[in-house]
Amino acid sequence: MLADACARGARTILIGGRSGSGKTTLARAVAERTGHRVVHLDDFYPGWGGLVEGSRMVARDVLAPVNPGFTRWDWGNDCPGGWVPLEPGEALIVEGVGTLTPENLRAARRRGPCVTVRVDLDAETRRARALARDPGFGDWWEYWARLEERHAADTANVLSTVDLVVTGR
Repeated sequence: MLADACARGARTILIGGRSGSGKTTLARAVAERTGHRVVHLDDFYPGWGGLVEGSRMVARDVLAPVNPGFTRWDWGNDCPGGWVPLEPGEALIVEGVGTLTPENLRAARRRGPCVTVRVDLDAETRRARALARDPGFGDWWEYWARLEERHAADTANVLSTVDLVVTGR
């Protein structure tokens, strides 16, 4: 379905869901078939408390019509890193917790046709996957899970009105 949407001209795919659900895996698989560039919010959340700001950066920076890009977060030094430029109008897959907000959807639609996707998976499997991928995440799991819960509970977000729901494996 996603590859078909891209073939029909989708310029932006927004993939959201909770940590460990399979967002990155899905984004990479779709990118391989479509040639869309993948942008990961993990690359620019401003630290462990940065879910809200990282989400805002999607519309403001990543999907900006002029000089799009983002400031990479240097996780090792816990500070901003360098600017990563994107090509204006480049076909993108933007994936991460916080991707599916009204502001991001409006910004994506200004670029042209877009598709929204939510990836769901049970909490136990998500946690096991996330910690296997990044053992340092264990110290932050509960804190980040509360941020994710606030995002999911925000009635203004578009998690419940996506074009496609994928159940992770």
